[in-house]
Amino acid sequence: MNKEELVKEIAEKSKLSQKVSAEVVGSLLETIQKTVAKGKKVTLVGFGSFEARKCAARTGRNPQTGKEIKIEAKTVPAFTAGKKFKELVN
Repeated sequence: MNKEELVKEIAEKSKLSQKVSAEVVGSLLETIQKTVAKGKKVTLVGFGSFEARKCAARTGRNPQTGKEIKIEAKTVPAFTAGKKFKELVN
């Protein structure tokens, strides 16, 4: 399911127009992105949590040459599924 299909599904279930549903979905995603980018955690009980995680600097290997390379530390977005979500999928 892509964003457009999600918007259509939400519009049908909520009896809102697709335009309003698209604004809601867009606002939700933008808010989650901005909050996580600030280093804060977003928790949706039963669904899951979005957070920023730090990856330490490490040494890796170039797969073509086998030469060691230095990989810098970085912060990446992460999602952890909630209990209800995990149970539903399982």
